[in-house]
Amino acid sequence: MSTFLAKLGRFSATHRLVVILAWVAVFAGVTGVLAVNGTGENSPDTIPGSRSSQALEVMAEHFPSEGGAATQDTRHTSLQLVFHPGDGLVTEPAVAEQIARVLAEAADLPGAPTVSDPLDPAQPYVSPDQTVAVSTLTYGTLDEEQQEPAYDAALALRDAAPADLGVELGGNLVPLGAPEQGVGEMLGVLMAFVVLLLTFGSMRAAGANLLAAVVGVGVGLVGVLAYGSIMPIGENSIILAAMLGLAVGIDYSLFILSRFRNELRAGRPVVDAVATATGTAGTAVVFAGLTVIVALVALLVAGIGFITEMGVAAAFGVLVAVLVALTLLPALMRTMGLKTLSAKHRAELAAGRVRTETEHPRTGFLVRWGNGVVKRPVLALLAGVAVLVVVALPALSMKTAFSIPGGTDPESTERAAYDLVVEEFGGVQSPLIVLAEGEDVAAHTAAVEADLAGLPGVARVVPAEVTADGDYARITVIPTGGPIDDATTDLVHTIREQEDAIAGVHLEVTGETAIGIDQTAALNEALVKYVVVIVLISLALLVLMFRSILVPVLATVGYLLSVLASFGASTAIFQWGWTFPLIQAPQGDPMMSLLPILLVGVLFGLAMDYQVFLVSRIKEMHDQGLDAKAAIREGFARSAPVLVAAASIMTVVFAGFASSTFNVAASIAFGLMVGVLADAFVVRLVLMPALLSLLGESAWWLPRWLDRVLPHVDTEGHALDAAAPAAPEWEPVRV
Repeated sequence: MSTFLAKLGRFSATHRLVVILAWVAVFAGVTGVLAVNGTGENSPDTIPGSRSSQALEVMAEHFPSEGGAATQDTRHTSLQLVFHPGDGLVTEPAVAEQIARVLAEAADLPGAPTVSDPLDPAQPYVSPDQTVAVSTLTYGTLDEEQQEPAYDAALALRDAAPADLGVELGGNLVPLGAPEQGVGEMLGVLMAFVVLLLTFGSMRAAGANLLAAVVGVGVGLVGVLAYGSIMPIGENSIILAAMLGLAVGIDYSLFILSRFRNELRAGRPVVDAVATATGTAGTAVVFAGLTVIVALVALLVAGIGFITEMGVAAAFGVLVAVLVALTLLPALMRTMGLKTLSAKHRAELAAGRVRTETEHPRTGFLVRWGNGVVKRPVLALLAGVAVLVVVALPALSMKTAFSIPGGTDPESTERAAYDLVVEEFGGVQSPLIVLAEGEDVAAHTAAVEADLAGLPGVARVVPAEVTADGDYARITVIPTGGPIDDATTDLVHTIREQEDAIAGVHLEVTGETAIGIDQTAALNEALVKYVVVIVLISLALLVLMFRSILVPVLATVGYLLSVLASFGASTAIFQWGWTFPLIQAPQGDPMMSLLPILLVGVLFGLAMDYQVFLVSRIKEMHDQGLDAKAAIREGFARSAPVLVAAASIMTVVFAGFASSTFNVAASIAFGLMVGVLADAFVVRLVLMPALLSLLGESAWWLPRWLDRVLPHVDTEGHALDAAAPAAPEWEPVRV
């Protein structure tokens, strides 16, 4: 592998124009596909095959209008004006007159909605205590250009209504989607550039690193969009591909550029330095990239279409980042040559002073840090575990939901209107639909309705609608709570437990609420399955790489701790609503159901990267004859600076996305940011050296029979190092 990559790097360096034109052609090709086909449609984030989805299909067949309506998003066709005067009742003459004036103005809104009168005795929509009244504004067909003006006009009407009338506007005519890129994302990229500049001490090197990453994420993102122009793809897939592609693109280029600079300082000619860097650091990049790709593609074990789609899209972004680092970056390195070095290092070369292993400081904070952990491993271990456990504790109360009813912003008028209706009328906005099947089911509908009405969590039961043949009945059940309330979930399970309680009748539950409950349950089940697969993959890969039993086990446990810390911090910020200056997205709701499984997959790939970069260097020192603790000190000194730089870049990039006002992007990015901080700075830089120090030589124990059957994997291209001219011996770190 290392020999092949060295040849690839040499070819890219000596045929720069060919490489650049090839990437331009690839970008032009995918852009052309996108231009010809357009942006395409978003794929739905649904899970087919659940009991509720299957029941909905049956209902659509036998109750076509009702079944179809159950799948529609009524927010795009109607709005609600919810009146809740603080003092007085909606039926009082003065209040009723105010409501009538508002409704008269509503009838003249753009889009010409049909306005219902909640105080009409024939069809009242007033709460039992007469404190809340609800009017429905039903719109006809609105095209995209009409939706936003119509909704803005309705908002203006609500704002202009008398304050003491307490008007809230429920629903939303405008389809929700990801907002435009904000300043936070750009600031994250800028901070990544600052980290690169501090790492390299060269504006050109930092610029080349960032340029390669931007090209990679550009090609990857346009490629995903081009695919989406042919086959529907969800917005979340695009967000994840962009976020992860940019982060790993910067890191992978950092690893290769760092090695290239070291080879230059060792006195190698530019082209030879490019080849050596691509063959050595490039080998680690390939392995790291493949690890992330495997983790993302492994999302298919969840058996959920849109989750697999997100994993494959992000994996494609990572693949492009790897290819750019192995081809375009060598061309850029050849172009810059010695100018990738700082002025000080160029002066050293001009004076004939060459150095090896200079990326590994002999003194400095990180060396003292590593030495301190090795000297006091028990204290370091206890402190690191304590930090992770404290951050992870909120995960014990983590709650997820596939979608949030009433909008994603708890402070919005849309949510206020929704909550008022749930409080006064129960789950009338998101009812459960019970499908009764059987021969002559019409004869049993009264008994079914009576049984349903007696269940806990039922506010009322709407009389059944029966098909002409009498074999199917549709019964609407209004729960006492909203779609994501525990009582509603329990009600769905209770109905299914009693699905055959009446002889000759079988019950199924469907509707938007039941579908959401089933989707959340499916994602939670998929998470357990995915964690098992990820742990097995982790153990297998690390045993293969490090030829050890204990190191993989400890590394995997550390990864799980960092994932739990990510869950805990996300729960505290997004579910509990703790204040955090970075977060601008809405808070206070259960987290989206797909967040845990995404964090597990992405953080696995990143954790394995950090594990390889740190422990492989420690093992190298041990294999060269150093005792266990000396090997930890040496390996830590040589790998920690690059690991810290890589993790810092990941952190600032994810922090930029976490500042988004879009809840999906912010929650994913924040979880990844915390996970990177926990894994890189606590697990890898504290727990791993402490545990290795405590284990001593036993850390590298491997049964002889396993040692014989395992292939030898050179993850950092040391075979290429062996073929290179001998370099001056490294000096041991001063303790």
